[in-house]
Amino acid sequence: MEISRHQLEKAVSADIITSSQAEALLVFLDNTNPHIPQFSLTHVLYYFGGLIAIGAMTLFMTLGWESFGGVGIMAITVIYGIVGLALTNHFAARQLQIPAGICATFVVCLTPLFIYGLQDSLGVWPADDSVYQDYHRRVQWNWLYMELATLAAGAIIVWKYRYPFLMMPVAVTLWYLSMDITAMLTGGDLEWELRKLVSVYTGLLMIALAFWVDMRSVNKADYAFWIYLFGVTAFWMGLSLQESDSELNKFLYLCTNLLLIGVGIILNRRVFAVFGALGTCGYLGHLAFDVFRDSWLFPISLTIIGLAIVYLGIIWQRHEADLTRSARRFLPLPLQKLLESRE
Repeated sequence: MEISRHQLEKAVSADIITSSQAEALLVFLDNTNPHIPQFSLTHVLYYFGGLIAIGAMTLFMTLGWESFGGVGIMAITVIYGIVGLALTNHFAARQLQIPAGICATFVVCLTPLFIYGLQDSLGVWPADDSVYQDYHRRVQWNWLYMELATLAAGAIIVWKYRYPFLMMPVAVTLWYLSMDITAMLTGGDLEWELRKLVSVYTGLLMIALAFWVDMRSVNKADYAFWIYLFGVTAFWMGLSLQESDSELNKFLYLCTNLLLIGVGIILNRRVFAVFGALGTCGYLGHLAFDVFRDSWLFPISLTIIGLAIVYLGIIWQRHEADLTRSARRFLPLPLQKLLESRE
């Protein structure tokens, strides 16, 4: 639970604590969690600047770099990497964990470019029209070496520095890898239906991996956030793009999205709830515009259901502590500890 200055001021007004105690508590909380990402100007500048630097060497890489040749690209990448690691160590020594994590992530994101330069310099790059600029736009089997090297570099740097933001390029690369492996197995002919199925199963595997990481890092930094984000995104997108004329399948899609909301509540992960809510709204839109298009009763029924859910929330709030305590008795002990650490 996050505690704001405004909440502490209300506690002072209610004579729960004194103003001096509120100030002391606020200072204590600030000193306890100085490196947790927050929506503040400082942290926005950190991530905004870091993402621009990362994007410059990934998403926004121009064709002009091709003129340096493979050896030139490798040399420039090594220089960038040395600077990135130097900045990482510099910021880490000064306890600036977020800038240090961003710089370490920048180094990991240089890995595909370095491998591209290496393959080009050795003359083993496939003789087609693909260049590094296509890495984030096209699905191809020849990206595999770049992706495997990125995962290896990510594992090494995560082991060395242990910054949660480092999981971002790892999660993205896992997503890319699944699509490119599928392209390799199908000879490059990646059908749209197969892409959707691969996305669903890859998302499920990434969610399982994120949950394992979550359980292993209880009371530590949030290393699972990025894996959850891309895992749920891949799963939900692949599932939502499936086509079916069966109302039963569409209802099962609704149930899946409701399950996502439930999982999000249990794990205290908003990404599940957000995508689950989007899917639920999509299904209700299907009912309104397709199934019950000419029915005057449907909006009334939906309103009643909505108000019933609100009333269910009121009942839950009244008995939340007892119901939560009873439900958690059936969960594995590590999961109980995980949920308790997020309260």
